[in-house]
Amino acid sequence: MGRFEKKRGKTSPEVSTASLPDIVFMLLFFFMVVTVMRDAEVRVEINTPEATELTKLEKKSLVNFLLIGKPVKKYQATYGTKPRLQLGDKFANLNEIPLFLEKHKATLPENQRQGITSSLKIDGDVTMGIVADVKTALRKANQLKVNYSAGKRVDN
Repeated sequence: MGRFEKKRGKTSPEVSTASLPDIVFMLLFFFMVVTVMRDAEVRVEINTPEATELTKLEKKSLVNFLLIGKPVKKYQATYGTKPRLQLGDKFANLNEIPLFLEKHKATLPENQRQGITSSLKIDGDVTMGIVADVKTALRKANQLKVNYSAGKRVDN
């Protein structure tokens, strides 16, 4: 004698959402740890000149930023009002440029080191004397790829 069986629907079991909050908090913690908000505090006033023919730097991880300008009001009591050079997060002298470049070069893989560019962010009121001295120090440190930062000129 044959037996008749009820046909049961073939449904897949539901996905458990019990561990979802744990996953969300792990992702939140991960992004809080690895996110870098800002590399360096700007300690000099920079009002870059404007230009029409600009090109954007592709890989910012290969760029050294050298800032030249008058110290902001917070630092004028200590450093005066003459234009100063800022490397990274601190004021520096010209003889500190080679060490600054070597520290940045050491953080990069060997195959990317030839693509390092030094970007000069210079205030428009700075005289060319300090700029020429910085360029000479870069040349002596064998950093020949130099970029000048500028703002985009808005034509009316």
